Amino acid sequence: MTVLLVILTFAALLLVDHFYSRKRVLVMPSLEVAPPQREVLMPARLQPSLVGGFQVPENLRYHPGHTWALNESPNLVRVGLDDFAAKLAGKVERIALPQRGQWIRQGQKIWTLHRNGSAVDMVSPIEGSVAQINEAVLQNPELAIRDPYGEGWVVTVQSPDAKTNFRNLLGGALARWWTEESGSRLQRLMPSALGALAQDGGVAMTDLTSHMPEQEWLKVTREFFLT
Repeated sequence: MTVLLVILTFAALLLVDHFYSRKRVLVMPSLEVAPPQREVLMPARLQPSLVGGFQVPENLRYHPGHTWALNESPNLVRVGLDDFAAKLAGKVERIALPQRGQWIRQGQKIWTLHRNGSAVDMVSPIEGSVAQINEAVLQNPELAIRDPYGEGWVVTVQSPDAKTNFRNLLGGALARWWTEESGSRLQRLMPSALGALAQDGGVAMTDLTSHMPEQEWLKVTREFFLT
């Protein structure tokens, strides 16, 4: 029931965002045609965001199941787990990755986290064929937890319909809202889990579930990972 409510809320937010985006375009006043000017290319500027103690980079798109996607070319997409998922997963012993060439669907299983004899799946933010897996993460799963947006990326996917897939993901204000909402829900479920948010200028502790019994860990992670 909780998962269904989460999905319906996500769908409603996307519709609202789409409506207001169209409205902003429609009411834009007409502008006089200016003489052509030489285009000045400015380097992309990343505005790092810390939301509820979790990093939410502005240049990524996010699935509500806490995985992220980044376009490397029109059809090649890099994928990983977000900072919220990394801190919720904690000390993962192994990550079972898909095979190269395997077709994955948006919103369905892409990899499995193993911890203390328990396993939890995570879902893909994108649809397509697995192009590459991060061998470093395969050998050292801690890398995905310690640096989820950098060296801890997990796979790349060749996605023939990446543009359409990205429309179904969260970005900007919606991504920040979703992360904040996830943090609030986690605090309600585990009042003591976020007690260390004040450390390091408000960054959440690395392993939020270190003292949680395995069955409870499975229940909580499956709820947030939508599996």
